[in-house]
Amino acid sequence: MRSWRWFLSRVMRLFLRWFRLCPRRGRRKRPSRLRDLWHYWRVLLKSLYYNVLTNSDTALDCVFEPIYWLVDNMTRWFGVVFVSLVIVLTSSVVIIVYLCVLPIIFSTYPVHWILWHLCYGHWNLLMLVYHYYKATTTYPGFPPQEKTDIPTVTLCKKCIVPKPARTHHCSICSRCILKMDHHCPWLNNCVGHFNHRYFFSFCLFMTMACIYCSISAKDMFLDAYNAIESGRYWDGHSQGEAVPGAGLIYISFSHQSSYQTPPPAFTRQERMVHKSLVYLWVLTSSVAVALGGLTLWHAMLISRGETSVERHINRKERKRLRLKGKVFRNPYHRGKINNWKIFFGVEKQSDWLTRVLLPSGHLPHGDGLTWDCPSHRSNTMAI
Repeated sequence: MRSWRWFLSRVMRLFLRWFRLCPRRGRRKRPSRLRDLWHYWRVLLKSLYYNVLTNSDTALDCVFEPIYWLVDNMTRWFGVVFVSLVIVLTSSVVIIVYLCVLPIIFSTYPVHWILWHLCYGHWNLLMLVYHYYKATTTYPGFPPQEKTDIPTVTLCKKCIVPKPARTHHCSICSRCILKMDHHCPWLNNCVGHFNHRYFFSFCLFMTMACIYCSISAKDMFLDAYNAIESGRYWDGHSQGEAVPGAGLIYISFSHQSSYQTPPPAFTRQERMVHKSLVYLWVLTSSVAVALGGLTLWHAMLISRGETSVERHINRKERKRLRLKGKVFRNPYHRGKINNWKIFFGVEKQSDWLTRVLLPSGHLPHGDGLTWDCPSHRSNTMAI
């Protein structure tokens, strides 16, 4: 026969088992299970995808990845359209200059001004066309895909290959670019180490050409604009329309006052010339303002020894070090004059003429894989 101690231990064991199975007061069992499932999936996701580089920016990139893919593919296809647009607009300006502007210059300007316009205009056109062709057809530079002894600074998360310093991944080209500045849709090409000089030279000479056309054709534009407006004014009078600013409403063209002399009748060819001159001045003036601002921005970056991508990286690094009481120094900044010499590949004084003011296909300084940094700046790096 069993003792009372055995019965007591049996009752206590059953009571503890019942108490463990019963839910606590004020709580439900289903939320507890949902919470357990949530913790389980959270641990699972972290075990699969978590790493030390994960942050809010990485999460946003993952969320907006479909949108990035759509924009990248559209930019890749629209690049052909933008290049065609540049060629068409530039060709239209050149045709108008040859057919409308130069005949007026030949008939009204003195000989020395005619020679100046011919020499400067054709030199500017040559430099513009050459650098645009080279910028669109020259590869920006790609890092080697196989394993090499070249020093690298990080691993590309898209290509899964080592990246040298100043190398960044272009999502539109789907490749890493040496010394990447940006992807230009107007070139349908990336701007990198081997075509950065061509891109900047194209922007510079295009801005100079637009300013030249805008200033040279200013008086022609005013005359053409006044001729078009006067023609509209008298056309409105002849049809009995009210013309703003005229102060009078004419019933018919035959009832005009005797002291109002209509302007001379323009032929169809003259009217076409007037419209072409207005189109020329408006287009070149607009491009000069927009492209001039972009050229100044890139000139500032070149003076600082930075690219567009490095500008944003260095700004974040500068802010981070400022909070620690430190000063950020760009390791690729050699001084403003030296930065320009390195950028244009100027090694002697005559190179300013042969490599900057004349078409030149010389290679840039360095191979884009390794960079010489001064020793006192080796502790900071813009990648």
